[in-house]
Amino acid sequence: MRASSESDSKMTLEIVSLKDVWVHYDNVLALENINLSINKSDFLGIIGPNGGGKTTLLKVIVGLVGPSRGEVRVFGDTPERSRRQVGYVPQQVQLDRSFPASVQDVVLMGRLGHARPFRQFTGEDKKIVWDCLEKVEMLNLRHRQIGRLSEGQRQRVYIARALATEPKMLLLDEPTASIDEPTQKEFFELLQDLKQNMSVILVTHDIGVISTYVDKIACLNRRLFYHGSKEITPEMLQELYQCPVEILAHGVPHRVLKEH
Repeated sequence: MRASSESDSKMTLEIVSLKDVWVHYDNVLALENINLSINKSDFLGIIGPNGGGKTTLLKVIVGLVGPSRGEVRVFGDTPERSRRQVGYVPQQVQLDRSFPASVQDVVLMGRLGHARPFRQFTGEDKKIVWDCLEKVEMLNLRHRQIGRLSEGQRQRVYIARALATEPKMLLLDEPTASIDEPTQKEFFELLQDLKQNMSVILVTHDIGVISTYVDKIACLNRRLFYHGSKEITPEMLQELYQCPVEILAHGVPHRVLKEH
């Protein structure tokens, strides 16, 4: 009975399971033999070179890309059926800066999956949107046109929109790519606060920054290198980037530079 109980406990904690997952785009291999387990309350950072499959991996988890082979389970079901429990902030958000949508309008879009067809948003929807904007410290700008915000402010709005879906897991693809360093620090502190109520999976190039904030780090270059911790060894990096690397440590965080 004890063994069964421990097994049940593990199943309860695991919210994402990928087993022997392969993905092809036409005849091009994007992901190879991916095995990954993500637990409730994990804050996982995923690093790797451009074209290494990081965005593809997130799209597999959210059900936007289907595997060529292998099994994907999210909250115990298929990614498509679990999509309402997942908030997703893609790397590129197409925006016409002249479009007359306010911050509040954009975040309300996150409630579309909860609204009945052809029905207006309810007072409860608007309350949830205000709560989400307050979490990302953008409530005072709710009437501002989205195109008039800075890159960092817009990124907070997109996260609020994802939070408005009331997810149990948040996926972010390169969310700090266009944000300056002081704003990045505030942004990661925000994610740490959000982690108290949901799992967070973050794709980034900045090894030094995420090593300070995340709980676990996975390295991805078509194949996944992951040990359930945030330790990054020189051997992992050389396997990841397929070239010699040098780790320069000046306190925390670390910076990783290529030899060439």
